[in-house]
Amino acid sequence: MKSELFAQAYHEKQTQERWVKQSDRMMRVNVTGTDVIAAKGSMVAYQGQIQFHHEGAGSVEKFLKKALTGEGAPLMRMQGQGEVFLARDAQNIFTVTLENEGLTVNGESLLAFDHSLQWDIKMLRGGGFMAGGLFNLEIGGSGTVAVTCDGEPLLLDCSQQPTFVDPQAAVCWSANLQPQVVNSMNMRSLLRGGTGEAFQLAFHGPGFVVVQPSEGRPQTTGQNGGGSSGVSLFG
Repeated sequence: MKSELFAQAYHEKQTQERWVKQSDRMMRVNVTGTDVIAAKGSMVAYQGQIQFHHEGAGSVEKFLKKALTGEGAPLMRMQGQGEVFLARDAQNIFTVTLENEGLTVNGESLLAFDHSLQWDIKMLRGGGFMAGGLFNLEIGGSGTVAVTCDGEPLLLDCSQQPTFVDPQAAVCWSANLQPQVVNSMNMRSLLRGGTGEAFQLAFHGPGFVVVQPSEGRPQTTGQNGGGSSGVSLFG
């Protein structure tokens, strides 16, 4: 049998590294001996004996944050012997190595992270419930985080001047930054129909924010670790 599908570029990359990008849009992670937390619905294939488990809140405090905000992070725990291939709507994938550091990730951009890392739901201030239904995870410690970006990323330095980002376009940012949701719409603009850009995340301080050239994609429902999922973690 002959096909361009059999080209060497499309073969699985053979390496002992735990986190391996098979392509710009697919990640392979070896879970043998070490659990990995991933976004529900991000698994596209796996080899070996892998179990997928719903990853709950883990604490009363996290559960209460979800209950107060109406938000949640749909996560699953992967464990066993083998490799799992992860992707999210064919978006570009990037890894971040944390060395006793912190990173805040837009929930829609989170792909996976080492289970040894600590995580918590990050609550934003301002904007009320009209800020886009955004949830964020603050992840800290030492380990690897994989994030997705719908297109090529833009890295902005927030230390020189105030930086404002559409909530759905923000991929991740320095955990020391404390963004606030601001409303740029005035009454005159509202009466004229608005601009469609009413709410932004306002960043200012030493650190960075990664922005994608997209405001996100519609979510579809998936089951058993495969396909996109908008199902709340705690529901």
